[in-house]
Amino acid sequence: MNLPIIYHPDYVVPLPDGHRFPMAKFQQLYELLLVDGIAQTQQFYTPERPPTELIQLIHTPDYVEAYCQGTLEPKVQRRIGLPWSPALANRTCMAVGGTILTGKLALKHGLACNTAGGTHHAFPSYGSGFCIFNDLAITCRVLQKQRIVQKILIVDLDVHQGDGTAFIFQADKSVFTFSMHCEVNFPGTKQKSDLDVPLAVGMEDDEYLQTLANYLPDLLSQLKPDLVLYDAGVDPHIGDKLGKLALTDAGIYRREMQVLSTCVAGGYPVACVIGGGYADDMKSLVWRHSLLHRAASQVYQQYQL
Repeated sequence: MNLPIIYHPDYVVPLPDGHRFPMAKFQQLYELLLVDGIAQTQQFYTPERPPTELIQLIHTPDYVEAYCQGTLEPKVQRRIGLPWSPALANRTCMAVGGTILTGKLALKHGLACNTAGGTHHAFPSYGSGFCIFNDLAITCRVLQKQRIVQKILIVDLDVHQGDGTAFIFQADKSVFTFSMHCEVNFPGTKQKSDLDVPLAVGMEDDEYLQTLANYLPDLLSQLKPDLVLYDAGVDPHIGDKLGKLALTDAGIYRREMQVLSTCVAGGYPVACVIGGGYADDMKSLVWRHSLLHRAASQVYQQYQL
């Protein structure tokens, strides 16, 4: 058995030229994993679009209906930052289905990766920062509702605070939110995660990884989660357009190995999503995202999952 990876062709939809959210990266990530031999076609699982009632476990019915039908007020639509289309609405739901499937496969196999996901800026009644529906939060609720898990730890290492996720679970002891992010970056108004670790602008590999090591092992031993949801944003990279931190490719790979090996060695299943990443050089950006799957493949084999 090899590492389960989730991908759907509908992850890719056309956006206007020059848009800084690069939808093409999802297909290119899929193709790179195949070309480099990181994955074989039989390792890829195809998600299904989840029924509306599952999305409404987190999001208000009015918001879900308005977004899916393309009737959001212009101000609310602008806050998302993505132009609406039927294809994007379908893609948004399909990516949620991908993260739900990733969670289920992680519980079955110990480790699984989506090739999308990490839309942590979405709030119950509105979207923000390229995030429409919060796949992390929805996955938590679906797995809990289906009585597959009880306690979940969200490890959010995107460079931006997971404000939507923090807000959703602010009074919920069954989901622990841990966000390690650049202190002076979007969103301007931060929410309160269960554990926020703000980082100084320009932080480099070693200091970043040591900071992570100061928190993650203790969190796992204290919480003993049934599942870890890992948002592996690559926007802490020094070359990211929206980042402000200074991790290298090697630092990103070391981070992935550190997170995954720490969790798996402790017996904690990990479901991974790729999170944010923004760059003009698409090839370099796709490579950074692939570091998660490269590390996950190595950990999967090393621990004989």
